[in-house]
Amino acid sequence: MPEFSVNTERFDPYKNFKFRVKWDGKYVPGIFRVHGFMRRTLTKKLPTPERQPFRYAAGRTTFDPIILVRGRTHDTEFEQWANQIWQVDADPNEEPTEYKKNITVELYNEAGQLAIAYNVFNCWPIRYNPLGKLDANDTEIATETLVLIHEGWERDKNVGEPSEPSFTEPP
Repeated sequence: MPEFSVNTERFDPYKNFKFRVKWDGKYVPGIFRVHGFMRRTLTKKLPTPERQPFRYAAGRTTFDPIILVRGRTHDTEFEQWANQIWQVDADPNEEPTEYKKNITVELYNEAGQLAIAYNVFNCWPIRYNPLGKLDANDTEIATETLVLIHEGWERDKNVGEPSEPSFTEPP
């Protein structure tokens, strides 16, 4: 069976540089790195009769935090969300309200068509870095980082493989 069901002539996997992140129904500008999509399932050793090989069963599944990095601009989406969790004048005994959001990470093919999407559920910031590393001897851009803990992710089954456009060579 071919790796791509719609585009059976395609051999290359999707590139990792065409993606977008969305929350609150809007795309968040400037994100250039997303990582942390990792799911781990613990294993449990099951008791077996003497001289039998060990048997294992699936245990609890955990998800790593998702890390979003973007160039620092005047857009305040990261900062506003992080501030919902912590504010200078907040009562330390009071639980923040409505700070969890669902986000979507979308991967696009080379033609700019949506190819794969993942929904991440009940995210909230656990770490916010508004300025990244500053270095007078460096020429990199200033960055802003948001680390999100969440309650799991799954692939959006409503997003299917797109039919890629065909191109003809000009005469």
